[in-house]
Order: sequence, then structure tokens, then C-alpha cells
Amino acid sequence: MTTKSTVDEIRARFDQDVERFSNLDTGQEAMPAAPLMMDLIAEAATVVTPGARDVLDIGCGAGNYSLKLVERLPRLNITLLDLSKPMLDRASQRVGDATSGSVCTVQADVCDVELNDGAYDIVVASAVLHHLRTDDQWEWVFEMVYRVLRPGGSFWVSDLIEQSHPAVQSMTMRRYGEYLVSLRGMKYRDAVFDYIKKEDTPRPLLYQMDLMRRVGFVDVDILHKHGCGAAFGGRKGR
Repeated sequence: MTTKSTVDEIRARFDQDVERFSNLDTGQEAMPAAPLMMDLIAEAATVVTPGARDVLDIGCGAGNYSLKLVERLPRLNITLLDLSKPMLDRASQRVGDATSGSVCTVQADVCDVELNDGAYDIVVASAVLHHLRTDDQWEWVFEMVYRVLRPGGSFWVSDLIEQSHPAVQSMTMRRYGEYLVSLRGMKYRDAVFDYIKKEDTPRPLLYQMDLMRRVGFVDVDILHKHGCGAAFGGRKGR
């Protein structure tokens, strides 16, 4: 069994990757349809929670998802949460320039962070939950998100997913590999696959949607699913 990257190793890698993740179009090009999923989440969040004032961006990276939300709701107060200080610095600068609301940063592991109950109207988590390792961690994070949302608030996820059936997982990864080869060649495919093997522990889409419902979310919807990636979310009841 491959030993997965530690939190410190993940932090160190992202400290060196700020420039790539600062590009709205290509920052996550390894994930098919990443720009589409970002647009869908930003629009869905603002139509489900149109009066939103406060946003929590988990694993904010360079702030791309917050920027997309601010395009639609320009007065948002944004809390940026990430392991990486360089990522937070870049996100704070970019989002601060875009919103007329406030911006604050929290450097922390999402599994350790302490946040106030009912503090947010929207929570987004992009390409971060696949770093959770155990079922207990998954449950804790989803329960925490539910707790920090206000009634009527919404939670939106865009991430790498695993397939439920091993044969479908193999098929999906083969097709994903073909996409990566078409993007940048076989060396790039191998590098991405090595990274996934070392760092990622995604869960199936239905696992995550069932977990959303179990902790209390309603109106859980799939916005987009393409192979090994998905965008989905749910609402906290009033």
C-alpha cells in the first residue's frame, strides 16, 4: 500500500504552485471541465443563496472560486481557508481587489480548524476534499460545514471522485489518461497519475452525496459529472 502524502508535504507542494493556480482557465487543467464546474458552482450558489453575505472558501488556493462568486455578488465578505501561506497571500490580494466586502484568511488544515456556528451563507470546497483520508475525517468536515452555515445556506463541492465499481474505476482512469495524453503527452499523464497515487484519496460521488444528506443537507444536486470529476452541492434547511 502506498504511503500517502502528509499534510506538511501537501502544504509544501502547494507553496510552490501559486502561479499555476492563479489562472482561472488553466489552473486546474488536469481536471476535465474544471472551468465549467467553477462557473456552475458560482451560479448555483448565487441562485440558491441569493442574499448571501458571507462565504467560506475551503482550500481556496489562489482564490479562483471566490473571484467567480464575487462576479455575481460583489459585496461578499470572504473567509479564505488554506494550508499554504503563499496561496492565501495571493488569494487575499486578488479577492480583496475584487470585492467591496471584507476578506480574512485562515491558514489551517480543514480537519483542525475552529469556526463559528452559523457564520456563513455559502461554503465552497474545490479540489481539496480528496485529501481527506478516513471516513471519520469526511464525516467531521461535512458536519462542520453544516454547523457553520446559516439556515438556508448552501455547500458546493468540485473535486476528483472515485467510481464505485472497480471495473468502472479502471475504465474511467484509462479514459482520463487518454485525456491527459491529448493535453500534454504521456509524461504529463504519468506525472498526474503518480501524484494521484501519492497524494489523493477521493470518495465516490454517491458516497459524498449520501453523507451530505446524512448530516442534514437537503436539495442535494449534481451540477456536473465528467469521468473522474464532479460538481455538486446541497442546502441547509431553514
